[in-house]
Amino acid sequence: MSSYDVIIIGSGPGGYVCAIRCAQLGLKVACVEGRETLGGTCLNVGCIPSKALLHASHMLHEAEHNFAAMGLKGKSPSVDWKQMLSYKQDTIDTNTKGIEFLFKKNKVDWIKGWASIPEAGKVKVGDDVHEAKNIIIASGSEVSPLKGVEVDEKVVVTSTGALELTKVPKKMVVIGAGVIGLELGSVYKRLGAEVTVIEYLDAITPGMDGEVQKSFQRLLKKQGMEFVMGAAVQKTEATKTKAKVTYKLKKDDSEHEIDADVVLLATGRRPYTEGLGLDSLGVEMSERGQIKVGKDWQTNVKGIYAIGDCIDGPMLAHKAEDEGMAAAEQVAGKHGHVNYGVIPGVIYTHPEVANVGETEETLKKEGRAYKVGKFSFMGNGRAKANFAADGFVKIIVDKETDRILGAHIIGPSAGDLIHEICVAMEFGASAEDLALTCHAHPTYSEAVREAALACGDGPIHS
Repeated sequence: MSSYDVIIIGSGPGGYVCAIRCAQLGLKVACVEGRETLGGTCLNVGCIPSKALLHASHMLHEAEHNFAAMGLKGKSPSVDWKQMLSYKQDTIDTNTKGIEFLFKKNKVDWIKGWASIPEAGKVKVGDDVHEAKNIIIASGSEVSPLKGVEVDEKVVVTSTGALELTKVPKKMVVIGAGVIGLELGSVYKRLGAEVTVIEYLDAITPGMDGEVQKSFQRLLKKQGMEFVMGAAVQKTEATKTKAKVTYKLKKDDSEHEIDADVVLLATGRRPYTEGLGLDSLGVEMSERGQIKVGKDWQTNVKGIYAIGDCIDGPMLAHKAEDEGMAAAEQVAGKHGHVNYGVIPGVIYTHPEVANVGETEETLKKEGRAYKVGKFSFMGNGRAKANFAADGFVKIIVDKETDRILGAHIIGPSAGDLIHEICVAMEFGASAEDLALTCHAHPTYSEAVREAALACGDGPIHS
């Protein structure tokens, strides 16, 4: 029986970051992973492969729509789908092997197999039982099922199947207008598929700033994506090559059908804790199947912690990473901290969408007085030069103090631009602080400064 200071269950972004941080803090560490490769959903069948396809399909879009205007003449490239999938796989392999290298470098043992916890202080993998002073569960999440929709990962697929289709479908139906559905839907739209998104709610990307939702949907429609809003999917019927989706419109209860070559189920994810034995351990769970933890990420069972998608909060890789770092600090006897008020979210479509902190809707609900500064990328020289002038930067500040409470960006490199505002919020900065900071010209980031100026006397370029 091997013995460790800490065993982490799961090697996704939360788990592998936690393992490396524990090792850096001088602890003897093992990480249990049942997949053939490290990195969890994110690196293998999520964030990383989807970004590879988003990048490749965006390059195609640029060649088809913008190259000629820039004086780049010639025949538009054709899609070699097999090669594109090979590029995606190379991207996955490079990243997962990188985690293996980091484990070796930091002396983290990889225990291969699926874990269960027979009792506090023990982790069982296969026939072997390992001792651990502390156990950190980072088991992640899985796709939430939908009644009446049977997934075969060929015709009716989750994000996993959508990343390895044998060919680009002519018609795709996406169930759910959240991040995953819109990202993968936009990939296949650019590659030539007819894409229809069916959403139960009346707005896309639930929980986002209302103004961003409307602008984002309008831009996706302009790109050719179709939307059926306020619709409840009743069932899917699949043959070997086709599928039929039946849905009801909430406004009049009328029933409709739509045909597709591929149906993507993208209605969200749920915590994955199956087989860990948490029931018999007496670990407290929420009604939504999440592991309950305290401020130190410890469960009600001493010595057992949990982080990432299997606990409460947004299911984001970087949120899991932050919790992994913080839980490692706790286990090492230090103080771990996560500022849940400053966790950005990004959608990697084109244009990108990014947000952090409060929305106008949440502040209105609280009855808090606020001001909004907005700036359109139409006023940004770099964006106009790069055919990327769709969208805007919106900064929300406290009306009295000018302290930044939140920000919402739709536009070029939004996922990178948001971090300037995250750092400002972490330091408790005001919009004036941002506005007084010199920004290089010409850059997209000037739009952030202009939005900050708009919180005061007004922007210069609009």
